[in-house]
Amino acid sequence: MIPLSKAGPTSRGKGMLWLPGTGLAMDFTMLNVIRHDGPADATPLVIAHGLFGSGRNWGVIAKRLATARCVIAVDMRNHGASSWEPAHDYPAMAADLAEVITAEGRTCHVLGHSMGGKAAMTLALTDPDKIEKLIVADIAPVAYQHSQQEFIDAMRAVDLAAVTRRSDAEEQLAQAGVDKTLQSFFTQSLDVQNRQWRLNLDVLETEMPKILGFPQELTGPFNGPTLFLTGAESHYVKPDYRDRIKQLFPAAKFAKIPGAGHWLHAEKPREFEAAVAQFLSL
Repeated sequence: MIPLSKAGPTSRGKGMLWLPGTGLAMDFTMLNVIRHDGPADATPLVIAHGLFGSGRNWGVIAKRLATARCVIAVDMRNHGASSWEPAHDYPAMAADLAEVITAEGRTCHVLGHSMGGKAAMTLALTDPDKIEKLIVADIAPVAYQHSQQEFIDAMRAVDLAAVTRRSDAEEQLAQAGVDKTLQSFFTQSLDVQNRQWRLNLDVLETEMPKILGFPQELTGPFNGPTLFLTGAESHYVKPDYRDRIKQLFPAAKFAKIPGAGHWLHAEKPREFEAAVAQFLSL
């Protein structure tokens, strides 16, 4: 395993990848990661966040899951501290996750929410040997018709020159009609000191059809243990999608968290954490 650090959560981005036992290094571009060390003999868990998120959004859940295993929360491309790239499609995002797992030096469990869930599914269907167990949080391998443009417009409309703290931006987002929960979520990706978003809004806007879609050419299947974990109040994973899910993921199991919507990990964190921990312990 290639160590990122043993001193708690740390980050890596572009730089040099040291090859264990060789004394050699090679150039690499890897997603920024936040690593929470856990028992070294357990299979690590990689967490891929959703659109407009970041690895730090998952800090509390990652720390708690790290009592049983190493947990690696990534910043997806064009998010957080990861590099800004012109492409934001699922094959590219899956390749990013594959690079993180390759650097770890062994197979990993992968948990993905929403956009991150689609990236995780794409990886499982194209490079199944990288993944031991797959958890897909409130998303299906289908194309969606809803738009996220209103949120991009709202973030662009924030007068960053007038922002000295996150609450200033939250007030402006509220005036734009953004829900209070999403105000807090979006501003976690705001670099207040430098007055800029840690989101490549231009590319995310351009690539939105690909983000809302899913590569239909993927046939898989991924035969490994898979859990589709959804919010009971969410409509993202409809019963009509189950045939497609079972075609691609024959071993898929389904579970719902009562009282949770699409942001199930934020709305019901303890219940979400318990469901993930139980599945990984089986």
